[in-house]
Amino acid sequence: MLQKLPVLLGIFVVMALSNAVVPVLPDFAEGAALQGVVYSAYFLGAFLTVLPGGIASDRIGSVPLIRTGLLLTLASGVCILLFPSGLPLLVFRVVEGIGAGLFLSAALAWANSHPSSGQLSGYVMAALNLGLVVGLLAAGWLDAVLDSHLAGIALFTVLAVPAAVMGFAVRESERVGFAKADLAGVVRNYFWLFAAAVVLVGMTGAVAAIYPGYTGNNPSVLALQLATINIATVVAVLVAPRINFRPVPTIRAAAILMGAAVLASYGTPYAFPVIGALSGVIIVATLAFLAETRIEQGVMTGLFNTASYAGFTFLSAVAGLVAGNVGFLAAFLLMAGMAAAVAVPIGRCRCEYRG
Repeated sequence: MLQKLPVLLGIFVVMALSNAVVPVLPDFAEGAALQGVVYSAYFLGAFLTVLPGGIASDRIGSVPLIRTGLLLTLASGVCILLFPSGLPLLVFRVVEGIGAGLFLSAALAWANSHPSSGQLSGYVMAALNLGLVVGLLAAGWLDAVLDSHLAGIALFTVLAVPAAVMGFAVRESERVGFAKADLAGVVRNYFWLFAAAVVLVGMTGAVAAIYPGYTGNNPSVLALQLATINIATVVAVLVAPRINFRPVPTIRAAAILMGAAVLASYGTPYAFPVIGALSGVIIVATLAFLAETRIEQGVMTGLFNTASYAGFTFLSAVAGLVAGNVGFLAAFLLMAGMAAAVAVPIGRCRCEYRG
């Protein structure tokens, strides 16, 4: 447990800090379009580094990247507190994403290379989503109590200090029996699996990016509403490893249900837990499948994270632009249509595994 705790605490803090801006986005920028940019800047940094981080994990080990990611998270939190607006804010959100991208790919490669990979990866994803929940709730509550949209950032920046220190206690997982990854071959054979992750995992970020501007609710209410997405994901990633999933039929069914849930969320926030649970099932099924391939997990989880962050980055930005220029109904309709459309090409995935 001593080896697992720094990784689980680290992913919790990294995600909590990243999500602490969501319920107070209107205080960081005006208008849905600019708020979408502030939100997605973090995901751009992560998108650019998750694949290099995964590849590097296979070459030099996961531990150096886990430690580097935690230190960058701490540094970016301090800089956002010092420069909380304009271009510097966007730059440091990108830096925060870079740290998160390196950490997440290394942490998942570390977990997915473990003998009990399914359970351990489930714990990592549970800690990830728990961090997102706590980041939302704490930032919204602190803003209401202290009347400061920076209070949540400050809290999780402070918590990043012990997380970064504990990162030096992590040791490498023993990697036995994993085949060397052929990046081009993996992309070719698993393209539609990763393409589905772009849309279906990124969909939770797109909904979270536009919902604050759509409702105009106060930050504490928004935090509670959006937190139900991640709470449902936590439950799903803890329960789903006990079920034997195959990716294509699971993702096809989830895509159709996700489209319906996103459309329903235009009318009611009670659809959010459904979106979160579906995302959790997709994440667990995909990670378990990738572990079964017995291919180096740095590349495999790096590609999965790249796909996920691509969705968070570009779907959030697109949703914000459509909402700001056309209307919120158009944005929700577009997102719902994209989710349901994934059900068609996923059947073309030439997924192979050695499990």
